[in-house]
Amino acid sequence: MGMESVANSIVWDVIPGLAMVLMEGITVGLTIMTKTVMARGMSPFVFIAYTNILSTLILLPSFFFFHRPQKSFLTFSLLSKFFFLGLIGVTLAQNFAFMGLSYSSPIVVATMANQLPGFSFLLSMGLRCGQVGFRKSSTQAKSIGTVVSIVGAVFVATYKGPTLWKPSTYQLFLSSSPRPLFLFGSTPESWVLGCILLAIATLYASVWNIIQVKTVKEFPEPTTIVTFYSLFGTIQCVIISVIAERDPSAWLITDKMELSNILLSAFFGSIVRSTVQGWCMRTKGPLFIAMFKPFTVFIAVSFGFMFFGHTFHFGSVIGSFIAAMGYYCSMWGQVKEGEENQIGQHQSGSSSKSYGDNDQSSVTIKTPLLQDQHRVGHEEV
Repeated sequence: MGMESVANSIVWDVIPGLAMVLMEGITVGLTIMTKTVMARGMSPFVFIAYTNILSTLILLPSFFFFHRPQKSFLTFSLLSKFFFLGLIGVTLAQNFAFMGLSYSSPIVVATMANQLPGFSFLLSMGLRCGQVGFRKSSTQAKSIGTVVSIVGAVFVATYKGPTLWKPSTYQLFLSSSPRPLFLFGSTPESWVLGCILLAIATLYASVWNIIQVKTVKEFPEPTTIVTFYSLFGTIQCVIISVIAERDPSAWLITDKMELSNILLSAFFGSIVRSTVQGWCMRTKGPLFIAMFKPFTVFIAVSFGFMFFGHTFHFGSVIGSFIAAMGYYCSMWGQVKEGEENQIGQHQSGSSSKSYGDNDQSSVTIKTPLLQDQHRVGHEEV
């Protein structure tokens, strides 16, 4: 009986990790599919519009079926926050992200995704207006992690360096096909533009995180928040897409891969990934989910080398590794900050009991750990 309990314990420790690795692998696969259909002529604006429409159509019925929204929460202030969450986190972030993907590769996308904690830290540091304690180990770790992540991203974007691995003859044969089944990367000269666009998307995602924290404090109903900012974001994306793509033929889905990519992206982002992440979060906590984000870099590198005949250079591979290490350093700083805040709250509570109401409270904006939206479009960033 004891052996069975130990075996069950080991299984339940392993399954969440395998599930998260699988989710990151599927994310990379969908990113490669999206890169392929855009390289073959599908407009990123059209893809964003169709994916968001389908995701919202999946999300809205479940929200009204499982929840009973009350009219009392529809205040102008709250609706304004929903609007800006949709504008920044869905419309702007996704449009810049997919344009960046069209000029780069899944490796660059995965690397830039690891900049989110650093960007969030820099924004929160600016909003604290000098209240950051640089002597704290948590702040030092996040500062070092941010610098290291940015250095890694610069390596990926600008430095090629010596060749580390060369593809085999068979891999070169597959990649030289006139119309390969999947496409992985763009020409190296366009990578800098792709990195800039992805950096802008990551910046918007960081701003979205901060607005989201304030919104959750005002209205602690995550499902309602996701539903309404998704609805606003979808409407905005459709308007922008119609303005950007005035050619009616661009809206016609004539390729089976285009249709499959839209359906899989919407279904995976709105149902599968959110369900798996929710289960892992309840089982292991939110930090467990965030720890697997850098796996997308290594998975993308492996896919590119094994299946697409890519020659990998020192700059892209080592830069990706450096960015991942910076990400983990920032994550450790956020965990340490949570522990320090708990200790501070405990001490503050003790002093208030002993000395009365003489404590001074300071406003601190805390950015959450790297969070994935319900749709895969934002997760790719």
